[in-house]
Amino acid sequence: MNQHTRIDPVPFIDIGAQRRRLGQSIDDAVGRVLDHCQFINGPEVTQLEAALAAYSGAKHVISCASGTDALLMVLMAKKVGPGDAVFCPSFTFCATGEAVALTGASPVFVDVDEATYNMDIASLKSAIVTAKARGLTPRAIIPVDLFGQPADHDAIAAVAEEEGLFVLDDAAQAFGAKYKGKRLGTSALATATSFFPAKPLGCFGDGGAIFTDDDQLADDLRSIRVHGQGSDKYDNVRLGLTGRLDTIQAAVLLEKLKIFDDEIAARNKVAERYARSLGNIVTVPRVTPGNESIWACYTIRLPKGTDRDAFAASLKAQGVPTAIYYVKSMHMQTAYSQYPVADGGLPVCEALSSDVISLPVHAYLDEPTQERVIKAVRDALA
Repeated sequence: MNQHTRIDPVPFIDIGAQRRRLGQSIDDAVGRVLDHCQFINGPEVTQLEAALAAYSGAKHVISCASGTDALLMVLMAKKVGPGDAVFCPSFTFCATGEAVALTGASPVFVDVDEATYNMDIASLKSAIVTAKARGLTPRAIIPVDLFGQPADHDAIAAVAEEEGLFVLDDAAQAFGAKYKGKRLGTSALATATSFFPAKPLGCFGDGGAIFTDDDQLADDLRSIRVHGQGSDKYDNVRLGLTGRLDTIQAAVLLEKLKIFDDEIAARNKVAERYARSLGNIVTVPRVTPGNESIWACYTIRLPKGTDRDAFAASLKAQGVPTAIYYVKSMHMQTAYSQYPVADGGLPVCEALSSDVISLPVHAYLDEPTQERVIKAVRDALA
């Protein structure tokens, strides 16, 4: 290949292709909001909440400004605060532990399972012992449905019940996934998700939502979302946030929700092709039988001793982008290093942080383009 040959880069996530597919419908939806000018709490917000409730099977959906706010609002509603312990995996995006720390409570970091990258039950039990030994009061568990695959919700619920804790499911990367045949949204007291643009169901800015069947919790969350207001907007009955979802974002999401199932099916085809073509040279992600992933990320583990930076550089030279989620697990990060970790340490989180890398995955990754990615991976490891 001479130096003038230009390699078109493969998009890591192709929001543009989705935009072209939806065509005029998004422009029209946004146009309707521009015409009625109800930019906050417009009719599309209520319509979206109803559509998400129907989709997930949850009784209540409270839309909000981000996935982080979704987590924080539930913790605030449950009055989690100083002296409390909330258990979360360390191998995840920082928002999970951040929401806990923002309440004044202590995140207690738990190890993850090597095959699913999700919360390890033995480590969770050990973390509860650790928290009590530190004089903290265990209050809640926040499992994460990482990269689009549901956590082991039945096992987590059993531990929660035994210890008198509530479960807040962090489904920021997994809305639309199925646990034992049922869509996420009802497997915990509350389920939080994110509509960040890169998510499988993403808006054109920040956004999030909370799903719950609990009437009282839903009422409290709607109050917290608007500065903690009571029946009179100038009589605030609790501390709250400005946690609303903009009407324009709701309008965008309503259009995207119409093609969401179709896109999930396409993502699963992409994941199957990767597993078939790469399963013999790298460790490919495995979905627990009975569950369905939405493949928010396709994260592989490189063979022991592989130079990850050199591998990424080799793919980049072929026009194939990669990403590393997560170079540092939360307990290894400056802001969170003082918080407790489960007794026995977090060896799997640390191992994953050192050898995972994510490949392009989206609903518009056609077979020829994916073959380029697969060939680049094989060449880099040859």
